[in-house]
Amino acid sequence: MATISSVEELKVWQKARELARTVYKLSSLAPFIADRELRAQINAASGSVMDNIAEGFGRRGNREFVSFLSIASGSLAEVRSQILRAHDRSYISAVSLEETLERINEISKMISGLINYLKKSEKQGQKFKPKL
Repeated sequence: MATISSVEELKVWQKARELARTVYKLSSLAPFIADRELRAQINAASGSVMDNIAEGFGRRGNREFVSFLSIASGSLAEVRSQILRAHDRSYISAVSLEETLERINEISKMISGLINYLKKSEKQGQKFKPKL
């Protein structure tokens, strides 16, 4: 993996950001917008995915990054459940559901791949570099 200097360069973070935007747009439309509780939950969960990727990256160590990626993965599962609930309540169309689930699946695979990469990496991150 090439050296990444900011979280904004990570494709998985970019995809998570796109998901958060999509969820916000979907939840801003009637009749979804009237369900304040579900709207707040799904927006918090989708934001948590990108936020935990960012926080893990910012910790500058692979073990902590893996831990935060695991949390991001849990938040992603929460978004999956909530988007299905939104569809069950007829807040979003079948097309929007399928498109969102595809995004979720893609991000899930990217998170898993990054976790596997970090676990196998000999480099443990900036935090563990020897001081010269």
